[in-house]
Amino acid sequence: MIPLQLWLAYAAAATVLIVIPGPTTLMVTGHAMSSGSRVALASLIGVALGDIVAMTASVLGFGAVLAASAEAFMILKWLGAAYLVYLGVKLWLAPAVALEVTAMERARSMPRAIFQSFSVTVLNPKGILFFAAFMPQFIDPKQPTVPQVLILGATFVAIAIIVQTGYIAMMARARRVAASPRAVRIMNRVGGSMLIGAGLLTATLRQR
Repeated sequence: MIPLQLWLAYAAAATVLIVIPGPTTLMVTGHAMSSGSRVALASLIGVALGDIVAMTASVLGFGAVLAASAEAFMILKWLGAAYLVYLGVKLWLAPAVALEVTAMERARSMPRAIFQSFSVTVLNPKGILFFAAFMPQFIDPKQPTVPQVLILGATFVAIAIIVQTGYIAMMARARRVAASPRAVRIMNRVGGSMLIGAGLLTATLRQR
């Protein structure tokens, strides 16, 4: 087991890092602006799965590969950036439809949102490098490693979901302020701009 003091230090550090908006947070809030809170909350499933894959990859040594190989880092970085920009442009150009989303439309949107958020999270090379460099600092070498990794991973995912749920709530409240086609168009463009901005942010990532 992880000593309580060490776990609290990890939770505090993880919270600070998660609160600072990154590509995944911008993607989730973009979903909240364009499709509503239910679709955005569903996208958190993809975020959690993406974090789990990133943590697993870092434990298996892929983080070391990204740190050592500039080519692998660049490929993953540009794939993630291009995907985010594509999604942002697509949302920017979307028609100004009514805010009321039918159950059928929501059912179609949720799997797509989950896949998109999962893809964005996994394609962010900084996520894998973060877990490879950050988590070991909070692992007690005197204790079994695997249980500690599972606890720290679950803690990170839980904090990420809580923080991003807060962001979704704020964006959903803003989305309900107006329901005119003009307001919908503005929200689509705000959400699209968030995604494009997330793509540009990903493109500026540097290997350290």
